[in-house]
Amino acid sequence: MRIGELAERAGTTTRTLRYYESRGLLPARRAVNGYRTYDEDDLRLLQQIRTLQDFGFELEETRPFVDCLRAGHPAGDACPASLAVYRRKLGELDSLIEQLQSVRVQVGAELARAELEAEAELPGGPEPRCELGG
Repeated sequence: MRIGELAERAGTTTRTLRYYESRGLLPARRAVNGYRTYDEDDLRLLQQIRTLQDFGFELEETRPFVDCLRAGHPAGDACPASLAVYRRKLGELDSLIEQLQSVRVQVGAELARAELEAEAELPGGPEPRCELGG
């Protein structure tokens, strides 16, 4: 298949495919007429890259998965280098989650403080009660 068909099937652009080619992630095979040609294996590579990027992986972090697929493995995460990337990414995510939880606690405390201060500053304070009688 040609680059436009591959881009369409992968849900990306030809410009992105050319960029992946320049980064060595997508093989650059040429037909006799000079057009780039691709096959179903290339589509699998792209799907792997896109899935990982959707998860927040940097482009370079997808390389071990692509290399694993190119080596003939049925899945991009069947190789030790890919598993190492997963482990490293999980560590990064755990760290970010801890940071966000800490920030959430701080923001929650600030909100509670601000609500108390706002309530105390209401004009006239709470409504006075009038008692009739004598």
